[in-house]
Amino acid sequence: MQPHDFWQEIHPPRTFDPSPSDGHRGFFPADFADGRQLRLPIRELADGEHALASLIINQAGFAVEEALCASLAELVRPFDPEVVIGLPTLGLTLASGTAKKLGHARYVPLGTSRKFWYRDELSVPMSSITSPEQVKRLYLDPRMLPLVESRQVLLVDDVISSGRSIAAALRLLDTCGVRPVAIGAAMLQTDAWKEPVSAVFPGARDRVVGVLRTPRLKRNAAGAWAPE
Repeated sequence: MQPHDFWQEIHPPRTFDPSPSDGHRGFFPADFADGRQLRLPIRELADGEHALASLIINQAGFAVEEALCASLAELVRPFDPEVVIGLPTLGLTLASGTAKKLGHARYVPLGTSRKFWYRDELSVPMSSITSPEQVKRLYLDPRMLPLVESRQVLLVDDVISSGRSIAAALRLLDTCGVRPVAIGAAMLQTDAWKEPVSAVFPGARDRVVGVLRTPRLKRNAAGAWAPE
């Protein structure tokens, strides 16, 4: 596959072997709940021995984006969310589409760009696994407070990996007296997020849902990648 071909097509169930005996080469097939598969590029980590399957939703084809939003909406529907809050940057695409699928008229975006009317007490520091060297601030527009206070909130990000971004958002919402009824993602990347998220939100593990789940990969003797 060419790099620009990823995230453009969803394949029928069992198109690709989810556990090839010789490991994965070139891509990792992630499964939807109904068995449909999406090919994800494998990103080698700095140690050269481990890798992760990658999803960048704003580079996905519209059909893939639509499927991810629709699937997430069905997963979170039992929590009966009244408002969807999205994390920047890529989580905003998923949050917007999921809110539409839930029949909402709007969603609430968090941001990392400070507007002059923002208040420091409605912000927290934030970093992510993809930009660990950059510590930004995550803001809630004070004009959005009436939309989230005393509401059943769904917090959405595109990929939950280290859990740092979600933990920051949880701390920000806590300053507003808001505790999400659920946390949703297009992909749960490994289980590394569980401890940091649970530290901020006890019991969160039972409220985190993802359309796709992918493991940490390790290079095998044949030079391919297999779940660690």
